[in-house]
Amino acid sequence: MALNLKTFTTRTITAIVFVTVLLTCICYNYLSFTALFFIVSVWGLYEFYQLSEKLGAKPYKPIGYLAGICMFGYSVVINSNLSLFFPTENILAYILVLIFFVFIIALFDDHKNTVLNIAHTLAGLIYAVLPFMILVNISCTDKSYTFNHATGNALEDLAPYNFHYVLGIIILIWSSDVFAYLVGSFIGKHKLYERISPGKTWEGSIGSAILTIGCSFVIAHFYPELPLKHWVSISVIVCVFGTIGDLVESMLKRQAGVKDSGKIMPGHGGILDRFDSLLFVAPFIYAYLTLIR
Repeated sequence: MALNLKTFTTRTITAIVFVTVLLTCICYNYLSFTALFFIVSVWGLYEFYQLSEKLGAKPYKPIGYLAGICMFGYSVVINSNLSLFFPTENILAYILVLIFFVFIIALFDDHKNTVLNIAHTLAGLIYAVLPFMILVNISCTDKSYTFNHATGNALEDLAPYNFHYVLGIIILIWSSDVFAYLVGSFIGKHKLYERISPGKTWEGSIGSAILTIGCSFVIAHFYPELPLKHWVSISVIVCVFGTIGDLVESMLKRQAGVKDSGKIMPGHGGILDRFDSLLFVAPFIYAYLTLIR
């Protein structure tokens, strides 16, 4: 197949911009990190609701967006010094009220599939917003980091933020994806789950797992906040649940009859396409980190 230079150029430029913005916002400070993932979570929720409509549901978007904004705001505030100015109990109360308002709105909805509409409205919050809330929690798990690295700058010392955790996880996800593609391309013969994703193979997944675990040794050297054994465990979580996250998003798109979840990134699809692995990886890594603390 001949190389389409225009498509290749578009994909390359988009990838460079995406990686540059992502790494800059993660590494700069807590505000840039949370601002980026606030946008990502809201846009991801928008894409999920677009898929929902293609699946025959009519999610209650306004209340869903408002609840999503409050949910992410809650995670930002509770993990920072902002909790001194914004009572977290109030924000949590608003979230609960908004969630129950979904059912109240459905009560007065003449659409015959109101239960389906409720399910998709709430599923969007769980799938597209909750994982990024958890990512904020992961970035602030080391409560001693800010104290030991205090700069005297109010913005810099806003939260116990350590980008090493998030960046390490993302590097492992990228490694897993790249290795799965390369190994699968060269020696892949046995389909992993052909009904959902014909391109994935067992050889690619196993090869990716071995090489990604190898990458965890490098990350443990540069980010020693976590011992090597924990970075290895995280790499295993990434390989297993990152693949599942990819398959789940493929399932949603296949049932909705679309190739990509959105078009925000030319040549690379939408937000859910780019963060499908992270959506599933984040909750399981957070659970693991809480167990070892």
